[in-house]
Amino acid sequence: MSIHDKVTLPVSRRHFLIGASLTASGLVIGLRPAPSSAAPEAFEAGAFIRIPAEGKIVFVMPSVEMGQGIYTAVAMLLAEELEVSLDQVELEHAPADPALYANPLLGDQITGGSLAIRGVYEQMRKAGATARVMLVNAAARGWDVAPETCTAEAGQVVHAASNRRAAYGSLVEAAAAQAVPQEVPLKPATSFKVIGQSVRRLDSPEKVNGSAKFGIDARPDGVSYAAIALCPHFGGKLRSLEDAPALAVKGVRQVVRIDDAVAVVADNTGAARKGLAALSIDWDPGPNGNLTLADLEGRAENAIEGSALPHINEGDVEKAEAEHGPVHEFVYRLPILTHTAMEPLNCTLHIRSDGCEVWVGTQVMGRARQAVADVTGLPVDKVVVHNHLLGGGFGRRLDVDSVIVAAKIAQQVDGPVKVTWSREEDIRHDCYRYLNYSKVTATLDADGMPVSWRHRVIGPSVMARWLPAFTRDGIDLDIMAGAESPYAIANKYTDFVRHEAPDGMLTGNWRGVGATRNIPPVEGGIDELAHIAGVDPLEYRRRLLQHKPRLLGALDLAAEKAGWSTAPAQGMGRGIAVAEDFGSFAAMIAEAGIAEDGSLKIDRIVCAVDCGQVINPDTVEAQIQSGIVYGLSAALYGRITVENGAVVEGNFDDSPVLRIHETPKIEVHIVPSSEAPGGIGEIGTPGVAPSLLNALFVVTGKRLRSLPIDQSELRRV
Repeated sequence: MSIHDKVTLPVSRRHFLIGASLTASGLVIGLRPAPSSAAPEAFEAGAFIRIPAEGKIVFVMPSVEMGQGIYTAVAMLLAEELEVSLDQVELEHAPADPALYANPLLGDQITGGSLAIRGVYEQMRKAGATARVMLVNAAARGWDVAPETCTAEAGQVVHAASNRRAAYGSLVEAAAAQAVPQEVPLKPATSFKVIGQSVRRLDSPEKVNGSAKFGIDARPDGVSYAAIALCPHFGGKLRSLEDAPALAVKGVRQVVRIDDAVAVVADNTGAARKGLAALSIDWDPGPNGNLTLADLEGRAENAIEGSALPHINEGDVEKAEAEHGPVHEFVYRLPILTHTAMEPLNCTLHIRSDGCEVWVGTQVMGRARQAVADVTGLPVDKVVVHNHLLGGGFGRRLDVDSVIVAAKIAQQVDGPVKVTWSREEDIRHDCYRYLNYSKVTATLDADGMPVSWRHRVIGPSVMARWLPAFTRDGIDLDIMAGAESPYAIANKYTDFVRHEAPDGMLTGNWRGVGATRNIPPVEGGIDELAHIAGVDPLEYRRRLLQHKPRLLGALDLAAEKAGWSTAPAQGMGRGIAVAEDFGSFAAMIAEAGIAEDGSLKIDRIVCAVDCGQVINPDTVEAQIQSGIVYGLSAALYGRITVENGAVVEGNFDDSPVLRIHETPKIEVHIVPSSEAPGGIGEIGTPGVAPSLLNALFVVTGKRLRSLPIDQSELRRV
């Protein structure tokens, strides 16, 4: 079960009011959280749909687009119920306003956790249906006919009996004069025309022709450019520097100091970076100046036997262990990971005495606005955030540390200033997925099936800082997601050892979140038990998943498409992993082996996913492919090292990602489903590493329990 099914957040998905108004730009339809008391208000200025008297209909996007296709998917929801085609609409970024644009499942204006569609599926459709009903009622009243005799088609209201038609734009004034219906019927899935169809991404043309605007493209009039160096040591500070070398560089305007960073402001980015390179900065390394990765890993090892908080306790594990020994134990070790989004962090600000404008691409617009207000002391309503497309998020832009740094710099600069991080600063000052260790123990019955399961998770509590609603009794519910396994095991016990990174090292959410931490030990552990029992890994899982029909269905489809019943090519092995999270169910089969030269060879990865009602099949396929590539990058290369209290890696030469020529054939198969939509942005990542490790065991006979894969340990059987 996903953490998102376990936590009740402050804003219920049904506690919303529909609002409508007539503005200078036309009819506006929107949703907003209902007040806890007081009667519903009739009209609402904030909106998701704006229908002008002439021209295209505007859809205001409540989520941010970071490559996942959410703009197209949300537009499809609205278009479906409004009865318009996607070529009749244009898209607009929502402003920073959590009161109007919060994701109902998170209670904040956040795009993440594979919750964008899950959070707005009903609300967006309701907004579209409300607009449709009001337009139909307006036309019917004007024609003096019953509304039920009218239909909405392609942006028009039609009365077939009299052969009359009215474009939506001609009806906006009459529609806005009505009382807004609070309950409207939604179309059944059998009537969908747009939802479930493969459509081209609405944001693709601008990305292809170069006109799309990302945060890094912001250039307000009079902007200056800042290059930044942050203290490389965790918790360190600026001790001193001399400005003169930087100021001698042509185009450099000033050098800005803050507690733990230095910025050089110039007429252009090139001059700013040259000025920064000319500086000799004296950093105070602080208390972590001698810290190494070995120190951090040693602390994590010690934490394995530390004090733990109980999470799930089903049956009687101790009794089962006593009756069914021996106890099989496996320890899995996962490294520190960086996000490495393609677009480096950046933020442009113009701070004035009476307000502030911010140009940025962020997953948390409301938090970004509040962070700038906190730094500047301005009222939050005086901070205007201009949202842009994101060149990758993966959880990195769920934090606003870069916005805070930029605001502190902008306070010392006259006019707008664009602060852009280098790739090195981006990697060395990430909000890392920190070390995660797991200790799994299990016992088997006489038939080799598990009768007890223990899983101890050792890692940080990101949610305690980032979203406390996802904690309970001191336990981070995200980091524990899936630790109990989806398998039918009578006796289960999971617990959590909170083990934080050193002060000054930010930890955060990483694509796949808790599942990427727990699926490797769970699926590796189950595979090990199947081997001990002498049972085929597919059959072993099938026996344990009879109570999970959707997950079992995905597993069976993946096995069929991967040809599990046939032998793989010479020297190749197949490995399985399943994942249940984010409201979706996925099974992955990797086909891998060792090439003649001893190198790792990955031929194919097959994934079957049941994500409920599919909005855009093309997006599902692309997201799963993307998640697999992201997971492979981590499995093969992902590892941040530390020396002298600082991250060593700094660019793609020493922190590589998967290249095109390394990418195996990826097959994605979607299980047809009419269930509520699940998330797809993250479910493709968790199963990559364990399916690959399990495939390599078949070939080498070696169980690798640490990531990234150490190819020097791989040898053919």
